[in-house]
Amino acid sequence: MGHTVLIVDDSAFMRNLLQQLLDGEHEVVGEAENGVEAVELYRELDPDVVTMDVVMPIRDGIEATTAIKEADPDSRVVMCTSVGQEEKMRAAVEAGADGYITKPFQKPNVLEAIADVAPAKV
Repeated sequence: MGHTVLIVDDSAFMRNLLQQLLDGEHEVVGEAENGVEAVELYRELDPDVVTMDVVMPIRDGIEATTAIKEADPDSRVVMCTSVGQEEKMRAAVEAGADGYITKPFQKPNVLEAIADVAPAKV
């Protein structure tokens, strides 16, 4: 089995889609629907990788990524964004994001993004 992954997206549909794409390749250890939950679950579950939506209510993905990176500089965060959000992606990279994928998600892109930020476990 690959890495442990925390999926963060305010859309249940997107969380479910990512879960399906990762199934059989990585272990999804938790899901969060906003940045506040994301930070709490990261501390609790200590996943290898976080897939983080950029635009969410309560606390967006950029703020959540900043908080996770401050708490754990070795964390691996892959931002999930819609096409056309380049400005937000720049802010996400400044916040410490390790990589990104764009919606609509495709399995090869998702798996490649995770492989890029988190080397295979031995």
